[in-house]
Amino acid sequence: MTTNHITSLHIRSVPVLDQDEALDFYTTHLGFEVRDDIDLGFMRWLTIAVPGQDTSLLLELVGGPQHDEATAAQVRELVTKGALGGLFLVSSDVHATYAALRDAGVEITQEPVTQPYGTDFGIRDPFGNQIRINQFNGASSEEVQEQYDSADA
Repeated sequence: MTTNHITSLHIRSVPVLDQDEALDFYTTHLGFEVRDDIDLGFMRWLTIAVPGQDTSLLLELVGGPQHDEATAAQVRELVTKGALGGLFLVSSDVHATYAALRDAGVEITQEPVTQPYGTDFGIRDPFGNQIRINQFNGASSEEVQEQYDSADA
């Protein structure tokens, strides 16, 4: 058995095509706050977070020191297609959040849908990254599984 001393998830990288545009989107529309904005010379270290939360998002410019130009071009294409995963955010009022984002012109990919676990909807950031925003209903994982199992029957 391996001894594991990992205590938390600290930063999750989100690939972006323009860090200033990403910063504006995530702070203005989703309410994130800046944690770090540091010019490292070889890259800009730009992290944001939901206020009061420990986990940050690194708004990572595609390319930089981790990709050669051919790979960066492929990653840019995947980002714009929304093919590199996404974020799952939690809202205390999913319908109000949906209305505010819709009214602000944010790209909505799915209107609010009631699921066994709560209500959620989908948006895309300006680059194509998929984001789901959810309001949980308090159902246990067993209750959620029962709902899906009964729907399949």
